[in-house]
Amino acid sequence: MELLKLAVVFSVIVAILKLNKPLATAIAGACIATSLLYGIGLVDTLQITVRSLTSFDTVSLLLVFYLVIFMQRMLEKRDALRTMLQSLNGIFNNRRVNAALAPGLVGLLPSPAAIPLCGAIIEETAENHLTAEEKSFVTVYYRHIPESFIPTYPAIILGAQLSGVALSSYVYYMLPMAFVLVGLGYIHQLRKLPKDTGQPKSENRGKDFVTLCRNLWPIALIVIMVVAFEAPLYIAALTSVALYMFAGKFTWSEIRPMFFTAFESKLLTSTAAIMVFRDIINATGVIEILPDFFYALPIPPYLVFFLIFFLGTLVCGQLTIIATCLPLAFGTIPNAGAPLLVLLLSTASIANKVSPTHICLAIAAEYFKISIGALIKKTIPVAVSFSVILIGYYLFLTTIWRTLC
Repeated sequence: MELLKLAVVFSVIVAILKLNKPLATAIAGACIATSLLYGIGLVDTLQITVRSLTSFDTVSLLLVFYLVIFMQRMLEKRDALRTMLQSLNGIFNNRRVNAALAPGLVGLLPSPAAIPLCGAIIEETAENHLTAEEKSFVTVYYRHIPESFIPTYPAIILGAQLSGVALSSYVYYMLPMAFVLVGLGYIHQLRKLPKDTGQPKSENRGKDFVTLCRNLWPIALIVIMVVAFEAPLYIAALTSVALYMFAGKFTWSEIRPMFFTAFESKLLTSTAAIMVFRDIINATGVIEILPDFFYALPIPPYLVFFLIFFLGTLVCGQLTIIATCLPLAFGTIPNAGAPLLVLLLSTASIANKVSPTHICLAIAAEYFKISIGALIKKTIPVAVSFSVILIGYYLFLTTIWRTLC
């Protein structure tokens, strides 16, 4: 019954989006539906909403988003994104490589605010060779591949801590699946791009690499501050913006309009709405009943947890499902080690790419002026293909793991 209610909630999102209403409106409708179906009173719903909107997580996320959009405006003013793309053209001279690599590089920025930066580069790279839906897919898909295996992202760190699996072991066993992600994206969409960039081959690739680094440093600085010095993301973003203002020799007349143009009201509103929806869903306790439901199915335990992590990520996000169910999975399947961690974290990662509550999907849909449903529709075939390969890879790894242990 509880899962039927959950299906109704997500049906509300789909129905409102089909009416061509903004994502924030659809999420607001889902919040109301959740409160009514799960018996959350009006006062409690308002309290959850206020707490969510005023929480440090939400405020800092919105601030970071604003700051990175501000940085994008500065990079555009100095033509840095175009120069960065030209440098990639000089180094590789291949549109497909640029389209795959550029979002991954910018995606090292651990924030949903990286999506517009990635989108701007994909717009330049793909031109009219891809549709808006295809551009949005490439932007979101390749931007998130680093998050599946680089051991600096919260989901991986949390997963390793809760499972007791060494980060090095996880990265070692996960790398083949990262290449699978790259390959599937290429097969499904990227191969539609012509390789030729229309530019002559570079005569000095070393110079192109230096130029790339010179234009990429504001983003790289944020990543270094967060990863190497554990600085809060909003501090790192503010520092980078301030330094780039100085290094780029921006005048007040150049900077002043950016304070307004960096305020993307639709994107900020959608982000805030999703944060509220997440907290209301968490308050229902529906995530806690998922294991009981799937345990009743006549399938192996690893498939039970595959389904739990997939559906749970769709409902409440990667970190919540990892924190809630990963210890249960490793307690149920003893000595599972790195293979099970690869299976479950990869499942959460691919499910996140088709979740209507994933903030990055909302931002990409707004950026490319498409519906979030159209973006999810483009991603589903890749998610299904990856899931099938992932399960086969898990069974293969498990055989090796048992031999080694």
